[in-house]
Amino acid sequence: MMKTTKLFAGLAIVAGIALAGCNTPQVQFETINVEAPFEMEAIRVPIYPAQDFCITAYGATDTTLCTEAIAQAIADCHAAGGGRVVIPAGEWLTGPIHLKSNVNLYLAEGAVVRFTDNPADYLPAVHTSWEGMECYNYSPLIYAFECENVAITGAGKLYPKMGLWRKWFSRPKAHMDALANLYHQMSKDVPVEERQVAVGDNNFRPHLIQLNRCKNVLLDGFSIDGSPFWTIHLYLCDGGVTRNLNVRAHGHNNDGIDLEMSRNFLVEDCVFDQGDDAVVIKSGRNHDAWRLNTPCENIVVRNCVIKQGHTLLGIGSELAGGIRNIYMTNCVASGTVHRLFFVKTNHRRGAFVENIYMDSIQTGGTLRVAEIDTDVLYQWRNLVPTYKDTLTRINDIYLTNIQVDSAKAIYELRGDERLPIHNVVMKNILVDCVADTTNGVKNVEALSVENVTYNSVNSTILPQLDKYLSNK
Repeated sequence: MMKTTKLFAGLAIVAGIALAGCNTPQVQFETINVEAPFEMEAIRVPIYPAQDFCITAYGATDTTLCTEAIAQAIADCHAAGGGRVVIPAGEWLTGPIHLKSNVNLYLAEGAVVRFTDNPADYLPAVHTSWEGMECYNYSPLIYAFECENVAITGAGKLYPKMGLWRKWFSRPKAHMDALANLYHQMSKDVPVEERQVAVGDNNFRPHLIQLNRCKNVLLDGFSIDGSPFWTIHLYLCDGGVTRNLNVRAHGHNNDGIDLEMSRNFLVEDCVFDQGDDAVVIKSGRNHDAWRLNTPCENIVVRNCVIKQGHTLLGIGSELAGGIRNIYMTNCVASGTVHRLFFVKTNHRRGAFVENIYMDSIQTGGTLRVAEIDTDVLYQWRNLVPTYKDTLTRINDIYLTNIQVDSAKAIYELRGDERLPIHNVVMKNILVDCVADTTNGVKNVEALSVENVTYNSVNSTILPQLDKYLSNK
């Protein structure tokens, strides 16, 4: 069982590796030691050489498309050993921004980066993913692939144009057919480079930010207003910090931050206001995840505020690579979330979910404080067949010191009889007003419930959310 511990960050500066020649500036690192209820390596946060590459020096103006100017500034910064690519105050229109190693994209206070909503601007397609399946799709609006020491910092704003992307929020037959085809390609191990989805009416929306296979990541200080798809996607990344962000996106699939098959991350002091889940831990879908064989692990989320979202902490449903060692603490859902904590999987996923800790949480209203569901398939249930039946092992879940204003029910845990959920601990959970005093438990072994209480019962609370989810 988890011990309640006080978090601290021990800091040190260490020299980076020389990049190219003895006179080339070097990236250095701040190391952060994060205490958690599991062993976790120190996180290395890049400190960049004190040299700036302002996009206006490359011809960027507030009346022209700045894609090429930004790309050239990034190229020169990278070639010079690293530094800041500065986007100054003002409004700047651009297509995709592709980061390189040792580059800090710095958004000055008053800078507003407006991304076009013309799909042709985001071609050629890049190696990315869609809901846990690898493919070649439209470039994310900000993208890095196999880079080290990449950052986006500063007090500016990312504010994409949403006109066309908003039309793509609907998922008509052409999109669903393309989605099913990608699923079949993944399940048959078709090479990723042959999975070209940025064609015709497939309408696979790009991520706002995707850092793909990157190391030593820093996201700090900026704000976001709107996203075509998942907002921040850290995919197969090793080590980093996300802090002091203000993220707002209320479109379809607008998760706040998705950490997928990534490890050794700290997320702190952020504000999320989402049209989907707020903080999400994932590890790929089925055959692709089994091929990549990379668990999502060693993630600490602390001191964050969630204004709105479907789930405060979501695990899955793409989790076929395994998820372990996740710790959320001292977070507040200031409004209403559909679920405070939600593990979702199904009989096609396999892998495991273990060592998940949620402590010192406050929220206004929620349908359920805790939910685990092993039969979540959404539209996939009838869209595609089951290629392989493989269950998810779920064990060692700790939810402690949680205060909730109102909830439909406190918990519902639905395991699979072939592989029951094992060892769930819920302690010191207080709900002021609950609608239903019945808690559902099915196929759970070693359930410990201590001091889980409510003050009053009112069967009419949260009817709007209940109706919404029943139609989802």
